[in-house]
Amino acid sequence: MQELLDVLIVGAGPTGLACAIEAVANRIKVLVVEKGVLVNSVYNYPATMTFFTSRERLEIGDLPLPSLNTKPQRAEALEYYRRVADFYRLPMHFYERVMAVKGENGNFRVETETTEGRRGEYGTKKIIIATGYYDLPNLLGIPGEELPKVSHYYTDPHPYYRRKVAVIGGANSAAVAGLDLFRHGAEVTLIYREAELSRHIKYWIRPDLENRIKEGSIQAIPEAEVKEIAPGWICVVTKNGKTLRVENDFVFALTGYHPDFNFLRRAGVEIDPQTQRPRCDPETLESNIPGIYLAGVIIAGMDTNEIFIENGRFHGKQIIADIQKKL
Repeated sequence: MQELLDVLIVGAGPTGLACAIEAVANRIKVLVVEKGVLVNSVYNYPATMTFFTSRERLEIGDLPLPSLNTKPQRAEALEYYRRVADFYRLPMHFYERVMAVKGENGNFRVETETTEGRRGEYGTKKIIIATGYYDLPNLLGIPGEELPKVSHYYTDPHPYYRRKVAVIGGANSAAVAGLDLFRHGAEVTLIYREAELSRHIKYWIRPDLENRIKEGSIQAIPEAEVKEIAPGWICVVTKNGKTLRVENDFVFALTGYHPDFNFLRRAGVEIDPQTQRPRCDPETLESNIPGIYLAGVIIAGMDTNEIFIENGRFHGKQIIADIQKKL
């Protein structure tokens, strides 16, 4: 085991980076451990995605985000966060998953494993968990969900040109994917449970989608659920009990995501059984386990629309201020 760290941060998303920047600025010995790539969730957004917030709300470490547009694109954000990490010389390990947290406040042992199967162990006085929520999709739990034609992430429209594509979900991700697929030549069917599209769809996207549905460019099946997925079709059941067999080549099940609650539980963090919110001090963001802090969207439990980059980026200041007092 290496020299004892002051702080180990789990997750190299924007919130994890903001925490690391505060640590470095205060001369706190820190290491960021990330199971994927830098800002892994942003990397997995659609290739042509434009953020729904203005560039200044994505900024961390008092560094400006240069963009030609008020709302930056994914590629601009990736470049920005790379430059931020380089500017502050943040110590980070990528492709290394945290497997277990042992020990106690002031002397934690964090066990990890790389994608190549190498095991590691780090000693640290404090831990900040900033793992986000985008890595664990809300599964449908239906036959055929494991087929190669099914994905819970939408990235690029080109492979689906002239193919029959079902998009499951009525919120913003499904709306963006449906419109992008349609505009790149896919035959799109949008399937969602409610009678209306979600109120979380961005105000400039919703009328576009509604108009495409109204004119018949995108087929919509509201108040319905997909019950089975097969190689050439999907089975859809409507609210009134009608069963539809829809021809299909690909499925995007964009039904939302959730934090890794099991990881938090294994670390000893208490989770509310109803809201799935982890227990933590609202002022310091320290969990019920002394020395383990929580940052970013994981604080919100299942209400993942409550915390975004624009407010999660401030958690670093709260947490590091408290850690400084206790080191």
